Amino acid sequence: FFIIESIKKVNLDNLKNFNKFNIIYRTTKIKDKKEDLLRFRKICKRKRIDFYVANNIQLLKLMQADGIYISAHNKNLKYKFYKKMNYKIIGSAHNLNEIKLKKLQGCTTIFLSRLFKTNYKNKNGHLGIIKYNLFPKIESLSPLGGINKKNFNQLRYIKSDSFALSSAFIEDSSINKLFY
Repeated sequence: FFIIESIKKVNLDNLKNFNKFNIIYRTTKIKDKKEDLLRFRKICKRKRIDFYVANNIQLLKLMQADGIYISAHNKNLKYKFYKKMNYKIIGSAHNLNEIKLKKLQGCTTIFLSRLFKTNYKNKNGHLGIIKYNLFPKIESLSPLGGINKKNFNQLRYIKSDSFALSSAFIEDSSINKLFY
Protein backbone atom coordinates (compact mmCIF):
# COMPACT_ATOMS: atom_id res chain seq x y z
CA PHE A 1 0.00 0.00 0.00
CA PHE A 2 1.20 3.50 -0.84
CA ILE A 3 -0.24 6.32 1.25
CA ILE A 4 -0.12 9.56 -0.71
CA GLU A 5 -1.20 13.12 0.07
CA SER A 6 -1.03 14.39 -3.50
CA ILE A 7 -0.99 12.73 -6.91
CA LYS A 8 1.50 15.25 -8.29
CA LYS A 9 4.63 13.39 -7.16
CA VAL A 10 3.43 9.90 -8.02
CA ASN A 11 4.27 8.58 -11.48
CA LEU A 12 2.47 5.36 -12.38
CA ASP A 13 3.71 5.27 -15.97
CA ASN A 14 6.82 3.16 -15.32
CA LEU A 15 5.29 0.82 -12.77
CA LYS A 16 5.87 -2.78 -13.83
CA ASN A 17 4.13 -4.96 -11.22
CA PHE A 18 1.14 -2.70 -10.86
CA ASN A 19 -1.40 -5.33 -9.80
CA LYS A 20 0.54 -5.77 -6.53
CA PHE A 21 0.00 -2.19 -5.36
CA ASN A 22 -2.80 -0.23 -3.76
CA ILE A 23 -2.93 3.52 -3.33
CA ILE A 24 -4.50 5.35 -0.40
CA TYR A 25 -5.26 9.02 -1.04
CA ARG A 26 -5.06 10.59 2.42
CA THR A 27 -5.30 14.34 2.74
CA THR A 28 -7.13 16.76 5.00
CA LYS A 29 -7.53 19.29 2.19
CA ILE A 30 -7.87 18.15 -1.39
CA LYS A 31 -4.74 19.62 -2.94
CA ASP A 32 -5.35 18.19 -6.39
CA LYS A 33 -7.95 19.31 -8.89
CA LYS A 34 -10.88 16.94 -9.16
CA GLU A 35 -10.27 16.51 -12.90
CA ASP A 36 -6.67 15.48 -12.20
CA LEU A 37 -7.83 13.10 -9.48
CA LEU A 38 -10.35 11.50 -11.84
CA ARG A 39 -7.66 11.12 -14.52
CA PHE A 40 -5.32 9.55 -11.93
CA ARG A 41 -8.13 7.22 -10.85
CA LYS A 42 -8.62 6.09 -14.47
CA ILE A 43 -4.92 5.27 -14.73
CA CYS A 44 -5.19 3.24 -11.53
CA LYS A 45 -8.16 1.32 -12.95
CA ARG A 46 -6.35 0.65 -16.21
CA LYS A 47 -3.28 -0.63 -14.34
CA ARG A 48 -5.42 -2.67 -11.88
CA ILE A 49 -4.30 -0.63 -8.88
CA ASP A 50 -6.90 -0.43 -6.12
CA PHE A 51 -7.55 3.19 -5.14
CA TYR A 52 -8.72 4.06 -1.62
CA VAL A 53 -9.87 7.40 -0.23
CA ALA A 54 -9.23 8.27 3.41
CA ASN A 55 -12.13 9.25 5.69
CA ASN A 56 -14.14 11.00 2.97
CA ILE A 57 -17.40 9.42 1.78
CA GLN A 58 -18.17 12.16 -0.77
CA LEU A 59 -14.75 11.76 -2.43
CA LEU A 60 -15.14 7.97 -2.31
CA LYS A 61 -18.32 8.23 -4.35
CA LEU A 62 -17.03 10.94 -6.70
CA MET A 63 -13.87 9.01 -7.51
CA GLN A 64 -15.69 5.69 -7.71
CA ALA A 65 -12.85 4.44 -5.54
CA ASP A 66 -12.38 0.77 -4.73
CA GLY A 67 -12.68 1.45 -1.04
CA ILE A 68 -12.15 3.62 1.98
CA TYR A 69 -9.28 3.93 4.44
CA ILE A 70 -10.29 4.71 8.03
CA SER A 71 -7.55 6.35 10.06
CA ALA A 72 -6.85 5.32 13.65
CA HIS A 73 -8.42 8.47 15.11
CA ASN A 74 -11.69 7.89 13.22
CA LYS A 75 -14.06 6.06 15.60
CA ASN A 76 -17.25 6.30 13.49
CA LEU A 77 -19.05 3.00 12.89
CA LYS A 78 -21.01 4.21 9.81
CA TYR A 79 -18.31 2.91 7.46
CA LYS A 80 -19.27 -0.74 7.96
CA PHE A 81 -22.38 -0.15 5.83
CA TYR A 82 -20.21 0.63 2.80
CA LYS A 83 -18.99 -2.95 2.82
CA LYS A 84 -22.49 -3.97 1.75
CA MET A 85 -22.09 -1.66 -1.26
CA ASN A 86 -19.01 -3.66 -2.36
CA TYR A 87 -16.48 -1.09 -1.17
CA LYS A 88 -13.34 -2.46 0.46
CA ILE A 89 -12.63 -1.07 3.91
CA ILE A 90 -9.15 -0.79 5.40
CA GLY A 91 -7.94 1.05 8.48
CA SER A 92 -5.10 1.72 10.86
CA ALA A 93 -4.64 1.16 14.57
CA HIS A 94 -2.03 1.59 17.29
CA ASN A 95 -3.16 -0.99 19.83
CA LEU A 96 -5.45 -3.97 20.40
CA ASN A 97 -8.48 -1.84 21.35
CA GLU A 98 -8.21 0.14 18.13
CA ILE A 99 -7.84 -3.10 16.17
CA LYS A 100 -11.10 -4.34 17.69
CA LEU A 101 -12.78 -1.07 16.69
CA LYS A 102 -11.48 -1.40 13.12
CA LYS A 103 -12.98 -4.90 12.96
CA LEU A 104 -16.33 -3.41 14.09
CA GLN A 105 -15.98 -0.78 11.35
CA GLY A 106 -15.69 -3.61 8.80
CA CYS A 107 -11.98 -3.33 7.95
CA THR A 108 -10.55 -6.31 6.08
CA THR A 109 -6.96 -5.03 6.30
CA ILE A 110 -5.63 -3.20 9.36
CA PHE A 111 -2.32 -1.34 9.48
CA LEU A 112 -0.60 -1.56 12.84
CA SER A 113 1.38 1.60 13.42
CA ARG A 114 4.28 2.42 14.15
CA LEU A 115 6.65 -0.35 13.21
CA PHE A 116 9.84 1.72 13.33
CA LYS A 117 10.78 4.95 15.09
CA THR A 118 9.50 8.13 13.42
CA ASN A 119 10.38 11.81 13.72
CA TYR A 120 6.79 13.00 14.09
CA LYS A 121 6.12 15.61 16.77
CA ASN A 122 4.17 14.32 19.79
CA LYS A 123 4.35 10.71 18.60
CA ASN A 124 6.63 8.62 20.74
CA GLY A 125 7.17 4.89 20.71
CA HIS A 126 7.19 2.19 18.11
CA LEU A 127 6.70 -1.56 18.06
CA GLY A 128 9.81 -2.87 16.36
CA ILE A 129 10.03 -6.19 14.55
CA ILE A 130 9.94 -8.48 17.59
CA LYS A 131 6.88 -6.86 19.22
CA TYR A 132 5.08 -6.72 15.87
CA ASN A 133 5.66 -10.43 15.29
CA LEU A 134 4.55 -11.24 18.85
CA PHE A 135 1.30 -9.34 18.37
CA PRO A 136 -1.75 -11.62 18.43
CA LYS A 137 -2.32 -13.33 15.08
CA ILE A 138 -4.95 -11.18 13.46
CA GLU A 139 -5.86 -11.82 9.86
CA SER A 140 -4.69 -9.15 7.40
CA LEU A 141 -2.58 -7.16 9.87
CA SER A 142 0.08 -5.07 8.09
CA PRO A 143 2.89 -2.87 9.40
CA LEU A 144 2.95 0.89 8.89
CA GLY A 145 5.16 3.71 10.08
CA GLY A 146 8.81 4.64 10.06
CA ILE A 147 9.66 2.50 7.05
CA ASN A 148 12.56 4.16 5.24
CA LYS A 149 15.57 3.45 3.06
CA LYS A 150 17.71 2.35 6.02
CA ASN A 151 15.30 -0.22 7.46
CA PHE A 152 13.44 -1.32 4.33
CA ASN A 153 15.31 -4.65 4.08
CA GLN A 154 14.23 -5.52 7.64
CA LEU A 155 10.67 -5.97 6.36
CA ARG A 156 11.61 -9.50 5.29
CA TYR A 157 11.54 -10.44 9.01
CA ILE A 158 7.95 -9.26 9.43
CA LYS A 159 5.21 -11.87 9.48
CA SER A 160 2.84 -10.16 7.07
CA ASP A 161 1.79 -10.41 3.44
CA SER A 162 1.73 -6.65 2.96
CA PHE A 163 2.99 -3.34 4.34
CA ALA A 164 2.21 0.35 3.90
CA LEU A 165 4.55 3.16 2.88
CA SER A 166 4.01 6.88 3.23
CA SER A 167 4.37 9.33 0.39
CA ALA A 168 7.67 10.62 1.81
CA PHE A 169 9.15 7.17 1.23
CA ILE A 170 7.92 6.70 -2.32
CA GLU A 171 8.98 10.22 -3.34
CA ASP A 172 12.61 9.24 -2.67
CA SER A 173 14.01 8.65 -6.17
CA SER A 174 16.45 5.95 -5.05
CA ILE A 175 13.61 3.96 -3.48
CA ASN A 176 11.41 4.35 -6.56
CA LYS A 177 13.75 1.96 -8.36
CA LEU A 178 12.58 -0.84 -6.07
CA PHE A 179 9.05 -0.56 -7.39
CA TYR A 180 9.49 0.53 -11.00
